[in-house]
Amino acid sequence: MLAGLLGGVVGGVIGAYGASGSDHGQTASSASASPDTAGGTSAPGERSVPVSVIAARVLPSVVTISVVTQAATATGSGVIIRPDGYILTNNHVLANVTARARVSVTRYQNLQPIPVEIVGRDPRTDLAVIRIRTADPLPAATLGRSGSLVVGAPLIAIGAPLGLAGTVTTGIVSALDRDPTVPVESGGESLLIGAIQTDAAINPGNSGGPLLDGNGQVIGINTAIATVPGGYGERGMSGNIGVGFAIPIDYAKSVADEIIRTGRATHPHIGVSAVTVTANAAAAGASSGALVRGVEAGGPAALAGLRPGDLITRIGDIAVGNINDLITASRAHRVGERITVTFERDGRAQAAQVTLQEQSG
Repeated sequence: MLAGLLGGVVGGVIGAYGASGSDHGQTASSASASPDTAGGTSAPGERSVPVSVIAARVLPSVVTISVVTQAATATGSGVIIRPDGYILTNNHVLANVTARARVSVTRYQNLQPIPVEIVGRDPRTDLAVIRIRTADPLPAATLGRSGSLVVGAPLIAIGAPLGLAGTVTTGIVSALDRDPTVPVESGGESLLIGAIQTDAAINPGNSGGPLLDGNGQVIGINTAIATVPGGYGERGMSGNIGVGFAIPIDYAKSVADEIIRTGRATHPHIGVSAVTVTANAAAAGASSGALVRGVEAGGPAALAGLRPGDLITRIGDIAVGNINDLITASRAHRVGERITVTFERDGRAQAAQVTLQEQSG
């Protein structure tokens, strides 16, 4: 599946949509964030708070990001995650930032631009953290738990689609753990791992804005929308078609916290290439997991004794049912951390202690 990122040039977009239904905006990459304020686990069932109440509460925590260059003005969204001004957004919202670019944010119902400090960007995860400084504490959004989501649960998206700041749309969790292919600013494509799929209307300009659960807690960062092959616009992007993707907040928060602490994000890995083996695809009685096809020489797995043909079924307390689980479980830890990797070899369960290394490249 090919997905288009949601950042882009907004000049003339509204007129283009009204006149011909075409979007001549350009796309960029994404960014992430995370706060020190973590909300409680949200109920995955029916919406418990009216949308109007959630909107009134969260809109002051959502900002519109403007990147002005000599060529154009691009816009995106962000969400305040700490009262001291830290904002989470997509890295691709800042893709066109150069020494001469002007980056600012505007807050809800306030058109006065506020200068921005870029704390850190991480193209690999399409997350970024920026900061604004004000005399008074800012209204930070409450972060929820994306791990508690279930398919069909109600969702709310807030952002600045097509430059229309403070736009609120609703939908549901259409699916979980999607891995859409998205463009990267250096060229080529990348996988957005474990994304939340939603039918809430999101469009260019929504990038970096929050996706909320039925209690008004942030459970994702809106990042990409599916594109129609052969559609109009760059990469076939034609706006919302009811298939959008958000980075889960559980992961985005961990990346944002690290960026806030150190100015950059690290990416731990165990040093294997693997493929998914499901219980249905495996022989009778076999387990599902990530089947090791290759082991990086001198990498963490090699040093711990793992070999091609091993079936990884668990990392620490996290069950591994596919390669995305393997990546997600690894990234839930830190570089240098020692973890227990459970695997099967010749039908027998074994365990190895693996010290995570930073992924290069």
